[in-house]
Amino acid sequence: MQLGVNVPNFGPGTDPGVLREWAHVVEGLGYDLLMVSDHVAVTPDVSARYPEPFYEPFTTLSWLAGITTRVRLGTTVLILPYRHPLLVARMATNLHRLSGGRLVLGVGVGWARQEFDALGVPFTARGRLTDEYLATLREVLSDPVPIWVGGHSEAALRRATRFGDAWHPLRLTVPRMRSILASHTLPAFAPRIALRLTTAPVTDPERPAGVGTIEQILDDLRQLRALNADTVLLDPYNGDPEATRRPEEAWQALTTVATHWRTAS
Repeated sequence: MQLGVNVPNFGPGTDPGVLREWAHVVEGLGYDLLMVSDHVAVTPDVSARYPEPFYEPFTTLSWLAGITTRVRLGTTVLILPYRHPLLVARMATNLHRLSGGRLVLGVGVGWARQEFDALGVPFTARGRLTDEYLATLREVLSDPVPIWVGGHSEAALRRATRFGDAWHPLRLTVPRMRSILASHTLPAFAPRIALRLTTAPVTDPERPAGVGTIEQILDDLRQLRALNADTVLLDPYNGDPEATRRPEEAWQALTTVATHWRTAS
């Protein structure tokens, strides 16, 4: 099972120098995948969670491809209805080739109604548009770019089964993921989980995977491996934009997980 990192490409502490350091840390620690998120118009509903500057994912990943050599690069998740599928196919194919075949295209339907309005995309049609655009991508992508489909609604699970190379759920509990996998026939499994280290065990039964002591997080990873996870993406951003000014805290947590996981494995 491979491990990856969701790198914040937004927030008051994020700039080209910090993004460069993130890339060096992720690749240097031996992680297999570096992913970034997607917003186009940073409307108030987006800014409340992910304030500017917000670095556009294809541009950012293209730049990171030039300063990394081994780590795969991807989107978690590209909001598919925001861009014409032929444009997405062209950008994805170009980035895949320029990076030496390292792109993973994670996609989702999106949630920010104000952003949809700003882009002139009908919010209520986002599911239908995502399905149509995925069908187009499957027809026209000229390189074998892996497509990971996010979401855990019934519609998202059908979408992952029909179009995806992997199901890419975001920040669920291990029991919830186990239940879905037991009741649905899905492609490969590549979850994104939180990364928040605590000194004391977290006893909440609704504890998201990746939250707790290092022992709890290692157990989460072992359970996900037993569920045949191909890749697990660790997300060290826990909702505080000011934390982007202190990336060293996330880097230390990633170092702890990488060191202990190698030993435990």
